[in-house]
Amino acid sequence: MNAQWVKLFEGEHLKAWKASENPETFNLTEGALTVHGPRAHLFYDGPLANHNFKDFELKVQIMTFPQANSGLYIHTEFLEKAWPAKGYEIQVNNSQSDWRRTASLYNIVDVAEVNTPDNEWFELHVTVKGKRIITKINGVTIVDYTEPKTPLRKEGQLQRILSSGTIAIQGHDPNSKVNYKDLMVKIN
Repeated sequence: MNAQWVKLFEGEHLKAWKASENPETFNLTEGALTVHGPRAHLFYDGPLANHNFKDFELKVQIMTFPQANSGLYIHTEFLEKAWPAKGYEIQVNNSQSDWRRTASLYNIVDVAEVNTPDNEWFELHVTVKGKRIITKINGVTIVDYTEPKTPLRKEGQLQRILSSGTIAIQGHDPNSKVNYKDLMVKIN
């Protein structure tokens, strides 16, 4: 049987999502999720795979605004305060002061090149299969990473490994504004 794409976010409500710290950071605007406000994370808490993904693909349409920083966490878990400690962050940042750009695996495989401009919709496609993560922007591969058997991680990043978990959208800071729409997952 072929796996099907399932929308986790259609722009109508956030019933299957759980916000941490500052839920006011996440708002629905004209069918898109606008992320703009103090640090917060929006975790998928819905029924698909009991919100515990292992091997999957994720596609989402994103528009960043100037000086915006955000991210998508994979294989993570709900955390009320602080940055998620578990899993990987796929960076969403085209012009903010942090040099790590969109589609980087934050602090693991960092990309300095800007591959898509602010103020335009682009597709971020993430594939997780076994110990491999591939990130693409508009169909172009940006990162193709295979996690080693014993990954070396800095203190405070020991849980930055592939296992399983949910997906989270990052609200980075009050100066960052990012729109997300058509977030879909396919379980492989």
